[in-house]
Amino acid sequence: MAVAEVVKYNGSPDVFAWKYPSEELGTWTQLVVNESQEAVLVKSGKVLDAFGSGRHTLDTANIPILNNIINLPFGGRSPFTAEVWFINKGYNLDVKWGTPTPIQIQDPKYGIFAPVRSNGAFGIHISDAKKFLIKLVTTMPTFDTATITKYFRSLYVTKVKDAISTYLVHKQISILEINAYIDELSKHMKERIRPVMDDYGIELVSFYVNEISVPEDDTAVKKLKDALSKRAEMNIIGYSYQQERSFDTLEGAAKNTGSTAAPLMGAGMGLGMGLGMGRGVGRSFSNITHEIQINNNEESTKECPNCHSRISNMQRFCGNCGFDTEKKPEAKKEQSLMCSACGSAIEKNTKFCPECGRKINHCPNCGNDIGDDTTRCDICGYEKPQQCPNCGAEISAKSKFCPECGHVLVKFCPKCNSPIEGESKFCPECGEKL
Repeated sequence: MAVAEVVKYNGSPDVFAWKYPSEELGTWTQLVVNESQEAVLVKSGKVLDAFGSGRHTLDTANIPILNNIINLPFGGRSPFTAEVWFINKGYNLDVKWGTPTPIQIQDPKYGIFAPVRSNGAFGIHISDAKKFLIKLVTTMPTFDTATITKYFRSLYVTKVKDAISTYLVHKQISILEINAYIDELSKHMKERIRPVMDDYGIELVSFYVNEISVPEDDTAVKKLKDALSKRAEMNIIGYSYQQERSFDTLEGAAKNTGSTAAPLMGAGMGLGMGLGMGRGVGRSFSNITHEIQINNNEESTKECPNCHSRISNMQRFCGNCGFDTEKKPEAKKEQSLMCSACGSAIEKNTKFCPECGRKINHCPNCGNDIGDDTTRCDICGYEKPQQCPNCGAEISAKSKFCPECGHVLVKFCPKCNSPIEGESKFCPECGEKL
């Protein structure tokens, strides 16, 4: 009977547990254990002892329990049958993991169901060789990284789904925003998985989520991305979805040259009320419809010098503002420029008042001094630009929406949706208390 003389590790570097091929051993057999390894001797399914790094001689002095197992002398040597397992206790920090199939998760922010995939890597270290061998390896000849990934697949897939769902619901964020929380998710999942692996003698050193992704060709995801892109575009330009639909409707009506004013005006009013835009939108539709009718008329039109509306060439008074288009404009008298604080005369290039020493804020239109406590020029009516309270962009004083971020600058009546200027306490259109 052949008896092994030297027993040492001959396996692959990515193997966590490897069994020596021969089970024919004997006392005085030399057991060689490398650094970061541990050898475990198993006899009849029972773990006898574990050996650390170095060279060991198998005899009854090293293994006292052999006295109860081996009792046949062979010239000073006693052959016996046993298994020798080599356990790799080095740190393996690049064990890949991933969800084999997409996980269906509902987006709490937009309500859609989307398939989510995730992948990453984790690092492990065999902390208890005996527990690892008894509970996990059992009778397998080798136990490598692929086996680890396979054994714990259901564990990390369940924890990944639970962690992602928890973050989405508790933080009320979209699936498209979850990648901003990858570092937090990695730490959270490590704490959830580590106790389970400890039961098998494995220390979870690290756990990383590299990516959380949704398929680009998924119908629900494509619709969501298109909608978010459209919303961003409207916020930049400064109009809402209802206004865009109204513009599309009017554009289609303008291309229909056979239409008449009355039906189109009625449709515009109905559409404006149906969209909840109230009398203000209805009046806008009426004005635009009137312009469409005039442009389609065969007779020539002219422009009102006051409000720039297009009116019939036969009209003297503008139907929009009542301006007399045939009245000759009076020559404007040049007004002298003066300091708004003391009333002293100043020039256009004056930087400080010669009487009171106040710094002059010249109107960019006429050069007059604009007071510190006012935003309007007394001579030409120029209004200083204001700042958006949301993004700080410089905008016109008459703007109702910020052209940069879309912030609403004018209040609207909650009942009739009419614009409210200043600090009015009642709506000027319907009398609703604000």
